[in-house]
Amino acid sequence: MIKNLADLFSTVLQRPKRTLVVVSANDQHSVEAAYRAVTTGLIHATLIGNEDIINEICTREKFDTSLLKITHQPDDRLAAALAVEMIRKKEGDILMKGLLPTDQFIKAILDKEKGVLDPGNILSHVTVIQNPNYYKLMIVSDVAVLPQPDLGQKVQMIRYMVQTAAALGISRPKVAVIAPSEQLLMQIESSRDAAFLSKMGERGQIKGCLIDGPLALDLAIDPESARIKGIGGEVAGDADCLLFPNLDAGNVFYKTNMKLAKAESAAMLVGARVPVVLTSRGDSTLTKQYSIALASLVS
Repeated sequence: MIKNLADLFSTVLQRPKRTLVVVSANDQHSVEAAYRAVTTGLIHATLIGNEDIINEICTREKFDTSLLKITHQPDDRLAAALAVEMIRKKEGDILMKGLLPTDQFIKAILDKEKGVLDPGNILSHVTVIQNPNYYKLMIVSDVAVLPQPDLGQKVQMIRYMVQTAAALGISRPKVAVIAPSEQLLMQIESSRDAAFLSKMGERGQIKGCLIDGPLALDLAIDPESARIKGIGGEVAGDADCLLFPNLDAGNVFYKTNMKLAKAESAAMLVGARVPVVLTSRGDSTLTKQYSIALASLVS
């Protein structure tokens, strides 16, 4: 079992190297993230973008371009299409967004004829958080993509978190479906959905995990709160996975962890044929490396 994010590196280094394909790698942020991952032995990397810009960045930063495969395609739309085609041809194992609009990048992934999202799947976001105040990793969804997931999408999101947990060595993760209260409040959608999901887990309709909900956040991660309120079960106070009811709640939780609790994280888009890394300019170098390592492990 991977107990902290640093363990991702040693685990990935024991596996066959995957190939990261970076779309529109025309900025230092993208080139450096890929180069650092290559030089630490995590991956191979193909950079698609403006070759002159990429070479200029590598020269300025003293990066050895012989360690990278650079494909010249300065047009963002064509670069995204080329990257997706490489995935379809199994010439790459992980996608990563570079300096192009997110909607253009996602559009190429979702293209019904030439994309890499199979029928029946949804594209969702999974984050693994290492908070110094929680004794194990937390797997969280969705903090970046789905604004108001419906019940069916929440089922998919749980399955993606369970798959991520399996890659981390957690064989039967404990999933807490987050709502404002442990009480079933019929007027609140998140509370109703949590009850449905919990029952589906009980019946084995969502496999490979234990599900409980509705649970308020304190009851999901604090055993003392669960004891005081008399909430039993295996999930309360010991959750591995947190399913948030919407993007507002998930994103606030994520940023509170990062900024106030000084947590570390690794994140990726899932649901496509390969994991997708979406790093931000504001992410630390370490967060970028964790995200690439997580995607490599899951792939």
